[in-house]
Amino acid sequence: MMSQSLSDTANALVVDGKGILAADESSPTIKKRFDSIGVKSTEDNRRDYRAMLFSTPDAGRYISGVILFDETIRQNAADGTPLVEIIKSGGMIPGIKVDKGAKPLAGFPGEKVTEGLDGLQERCAEYLELGARFAKWRAVYTIGEDGPSAACLTANAHALARYAAIAQEAGLVPIVEPEVLMDGDHTIDDCELVSEEVLRTVFAELAVQEVELEGMLLKPNMVLSGKDCPEQAGVEEVARRTVQTLKRTVPAAVPGIVFLSGGQSDEVATLHLNAMNKLGENLPWQLSFSYGRALQAAPLKAWAGAAENLATAQAAFLERAKANGAATLGAYA
Repeated sequence: MMSQSLSDTANALVVDGKGILAADESSPTIKKRFDSIGVKSTEDNRRDYRAMLFSTPDAGRYISGVILFDETIRQNAADGTPLVEIIKSGGMIPGIKVDKGAKPLAGFPGEKVTEGLDGLQERCAEYLELGARFAKWRAVYTIGEDGPSAACLTANAHALARYAAIAQEAGLVPIVEPEVLMDGDHTIDDCELVSEEVLRTVFAELAVQEVELEGMLLKPNMVLSGKDCPEQAGVEEVARRTVQTLKRTVPAAVPGIVFLSGGQSDEVATLHLNAMNKLGENLPWQLSFSYGRALQAAPLKAWAGAAENLATAQAAFLERAKANGAATLGAYA
């Protein structure tokens, strides 16, 4: 029986002109970001930085939801307001990353499987209490000489589908994130082939676990040339191939596809999304964004850990959010 509230939340997250801010960096990842601007990664600094993003005036015009890290969903801003309340009062929906990270896949050197199914039911119930309305789980796949292996494909598809079923049972919309990494010198042909294989495996397993497609979102990679590939595909080719791959693999019942930026620069990620929405194809799902770095690089640099830079940093964040909001409509110039 399809839960109307799950479907409503999923559709609200991909409403025209809006997308998702991924602010769910793990502690090591946000430390790296803070190191790049010479700021210590303390609990207070992480809180202040994220509160600055969430409280940006008008952010809710372009940002539909925010994915949080476990620490953040429990934090209050410096004035005592829960960060979840700041998000909600800005007209955005709070979400939560629930996986425990990608760990080495036994017997398959260089490949990973995401862990975190143990205790997930209890964690989802608690996150719902804390105000989350959607969740996220990321799996990663590396394109190598023989990879990803069948073992990697099936292990991650199974974990993604089990997570999605558990999240839905708890009342959270699952964002299913199978990411084919950009790392490597593979061609766009290789990426297209592997992305298609990954998505087929994931949706087959979602069917086995009886996940309600109307109450979930997909967060895939775009079909790109490897970072070190000497021949980089252009914006139009990336758009065309990505949409073609999704049409072959993603059922029409899924309300939306929210791309990850996955190491692309903020500008390039926006251009790719815009080009997809400009193709003029009558697609069954919304094409939107769930960007971390591509929304945060500019405001992080502008903020630089100083309270007096708040307005400048918020303006930089709003500019990126607005650009990507326009790209969901194919109207970014």
